[in-house]
Amino acid sequence: MKQLKIKRAIERIPGGMMIVPLLLGCAVRSAAPELPQFFGSFTGALFTGALPILAVFYVCMGASISIESTPLIVKKGGSLFLGKILCGVFAGIVLGQWLGVKPVESGFFTGISTLAVVAALNDTNGGLYMALMGEYGKPQEVAAYSIMSIESGPFLTMLTLGVAELSAFPWQTLVSAILPLALGMLLGNIDHDLRQFLGNAAPVLIPFFAFALGAGIDIQNVWRTGLPGLLLGLGVVAFSGLVLFLVDRLTGGTGTAGLAAASTAGNAAAVPALVAAANPAYTEAAKTATLLVSTSVVVTALLVPFITGWWAAKARASEA
Repeated sequence: MKQLKIKRAIERIPGGMMIVPLLLGCAVRSAAPELPQFFGSFTGALFTGALPILAVFYVCMGASISIESTPLIVKKGGSLFLGKILCGVFAGIVLGQWLGVKPVESGFFTGISTLAVVAALNDTNGGLYMALMGEYGKPQEVAAYSIMSIESGPFLTMLTLGVAELSAFPWQTLVSAILPLALGMLLGNIDHDLRQFLGNAAPVLIPFFAFALGAGIDIQNVWRTGLPGLLLGLGVVAFSGLVLFLVDRLTGGTGTAGLAAASTAGNAAAVPALVAAANPAYTEAAKTATLLVSTSVVVTALLVPFITGWWAAKARASEA
């Protein structure tokens, strides 16, 4: 029987394993909104089970994070991680004064919200970063993502929104947001077999929670987030790229690692729904934020490699 190269085709799209199932879920929900209730049971759970799947995903992600890092890895990863936090906090404070917790309801920037911008800024595309630094950087710079991967999950976004004084989250909510990741880190570091076992499972879960997230999105919102989503992606590259470039240079780097980290992770698209589940004040913003962040994933994945490669070549030329 002739094999279809479905996985290979999806992976050609930046962030494809997140984007394609999400849009598929959105399309199914729009074409047959009663389908989950009609079937119920396990089939219905595929449409509504994003949060349980995400909880397992973050345990698996945490297991892949090693705390056995050299000082250089800690310095590089920690400085870029801090730079990401500062970007999110600055955006949260500035936009929070203008928008609060609600999205823009009309005009050119319809759908843009503080939640969408902070979620897009807070989480780096780890696969893209490590691939770029594997080509243009040092092994220690590649390994720096072991520190930066703490960005994964809704904890940092909740903390940022809290610092910006936008709907404070109870301490139990903040702790519960990071516990799955922390549990995974504990298991992965006390047993390397568990690290491999759980770490290998993380990518498998992405299309499942992405489909469930998409099944909760109204198709009309997809059309409204086209250009604003593009602008969000460009903003993430420009703003976080500049900040992380300067942070990298100040800590002894060439700036290449900072530019390579100026992207949005695919799993950041899940953060708005998790934040809204923890605080209903963000329910309205989360409806469009998921798609805006998804668009930012694609835009940053396309732009960051070109910018990073251009600067790396220029930096090498100046050192020669």
